[in-house]
Amino acid sequence: MDKLACTLICLPFLMALLPAIIRNSKARAAVVYLCGAVVAVLSVYTAAKWVMAGGKAFDFNLPNTEVFDKLILVGDFLLMFLIIYLSFKWKKGIISILSIVQTFLVAGIELFGPEPKEQFVIHMDWLTFIMILIIGIIGVAIGIYAVGYMHGYHIHHHKELKDRRSFFLAMIFVFYGAMFGLVLSQSLIWLYFFWEITSVTSFLLIGYTRTEEAINNSFKALWMNLLGGMGIAVAIAYAILVQGTANLYDVISLAGASDAAKGALIPIVMLAFAALTKSAQFPFSGWLLGAMVAPTPSSALLHSATMVKAGVYLLLRLAVVMNGNYVGQMVYLVGGFTFLAASCLAISVSDGKKVLAYSTISNLGLIVACAGAGYQETVWAAVFLIIFHAVSKSMLFQCVGAIENTTGSRDIEDMQGLIMRFPKLAWILMIGIAGMFLAPFGMLVSKWAALKAFVDARSALMILFICFGSATTMFYWTKWFAKILGVNDNKSRDLTKPNEYISMFFHAILLVGLCVCFPFVSDYVVLPLTGEMFDEASAVISKGNIIVMVIMIIAILVVPTLSYLATKKTGAKQVLAYMGGDNAGDNVNFIDAVGESKELKVSNWYLENVFGEKKLFTPSLIISTLIIVVLMSTVVGGAF
Repeated sequence: MDKLACTLICLPFLMALLPAIIRNSKARAAVVYLCGAVVAVLSVYTAAKWVMAGGKAFDFNLPNTEVFDKLILVGDFLLMFLIIYLSFKWKKGIISILSIVQTFLVAGIELFGPEPKEQFVIHMDWLTFIMILIIGIIGVAIGIYAVGYMHGYHIHHHKELKDRRSFFLAMIFVFYGAMFGLVLSQSLIWLYFFWEITSVTSFLLIGYTRTEEAINNSFKALWMNLLGGMGIAVAIAYAILVQGTANLYDVISLAGASDAAKGALIPIVMLAFAALTKSAQFPFSGWLLGAMVAPTPSSALLHSATMVKAGVYLLLRLAVVMNGNYVGQMVYLVGGFTFLAASCLAISVSDGKKVLAYSTISNLGLIVACAGAGYQETVWAAVFLIIFHAVSKSMLFQCVGAIENTTGSRDIEDMQGLIMRFPKLAWILMIGIAGMFLAPFGMLVSKWAALKAFVDARSALMILFICFGSATTMFYWTKWFAKILGVNDNKSRDLTKPNEYISMFFHAILLVGLCVCFPFVSDYVVLPLTGEMFDEASAVISKGNIIVMVIMIIAILVVPTLSYLATKKTGAKQVLAYMGGDNAGDNVNFIDAVGESKELKVSNWYLENVFGEKKLFTPSLIISTLIIVVLMSTVVGGAF
């Protein structure tokens, strides 16, 4: 396993060099497909081999760990110099101070501080297993999609922009390597290094177009994520100087011990703070919203397989020691509030990618709240939310990107009658939307499990957050769903590339397959995970309920299919629709009561005066900031 883990971390970084140096478009595409396939197969093989070896958590070192330690130290400084250079190049030099301070803090402790006790650096368990598969399967599918999408992006739609596809595709592989390293590391120093790589890589991708908006948004993402990096740096310094360890699991064990020292929660709260920034919770959600200026594959990657998943991954690691203390309160209050606030804000926007962004922030909020609560039931729900969110959101971003490339718009109002104009794209989009909010898809089942856990815990505030957040979630998804099913005869040519469809159809099949296999995933993956964390593995949802859910999934697929097969040869006669006046004969225009010609327009209600960003965004930032400041101060102040 040690050599497999080493290969899984290092190989994507080496592969990133190939698309970076190959200029021929077809050759580069072939290399990306081949390298992506290798990464996917290697991730599946690594996960499978671990399961076949017994599926038990174990620790190990990589070959020549000392060499890796030195390379990581050098890498920290290289990242710092890159941030300094880019910050001063774009006249935002003050941001580089964050990188300088945390890099010298970590390097100084590592070089001149006390020697922490010898520890293993790699950890493999069920949570690692799940994350490896998400990165290796969902991430690679996004890479395949990116080849076709970026071709159309530059050749057909954005000829004015410099074609830097080689750089873009190379960064995707860097993301793979960084995320594999992050989820496999138990050394806080290693985790910090890979954490910072994801921050810098996302910064480079968000600023891909180099427009003024892209540059400003990329630096917003950078400084917010560097704040999180500062939190990890402080946790490292405290852990080494006070606790004598640089191991994540030692820090967790010390905080969870019955005789825990008074300051044992300090590194935990710092790591939790870092995770809140990376998972784009209020007040740090602005960076993920700003990331929408980047090409769609980067959005899909940031939202589903990398970046934000790094934050919730770390919170799940900390979940066992956040139950019943101020750190857990901070995390679940910020997460629950973000779930409600972001879902309300999503109601007021019509930009498809922005709706998906707010939806991501909202769903991450629920995952964060579940992790912060620290119950076995909420962790079970959080893991399923991570799995289903990764698949659904990746598919949705890809589909919206394909729609934008084809129609020239990603506005929900312009998707009227998408089912008639581009049925393949419409079906993919509807499956993704259904997966986010409809019964019996896994996201809704996981929300129900989380709600049940908070009801059992008598947490009234979290019950309100989940109930009202779920209601507003249904509101904005239903509006979008109805638009797709509207009437529109304006057909045009579908510009979506075959490799884009390969990725999207793969996601759709995977989503449905996960729902059908829900009992298997629960019994053989998620329950063992919660068993490892809590020394128990009781079922959260009864077998009977799960079987009913699977039957509903099959019925949802079978009934429409049979209806289609039974009626596809039946002749249909189109009739004129009733309008507010005399139909002009095209179902689009009509003559009103005073004889004037008018065009029929059907539009959703966005309630900007109630849920608009101008009304809710700033108050949401203030409330969440106060929660973090007060509870972090309580944890740190209580230690002295």
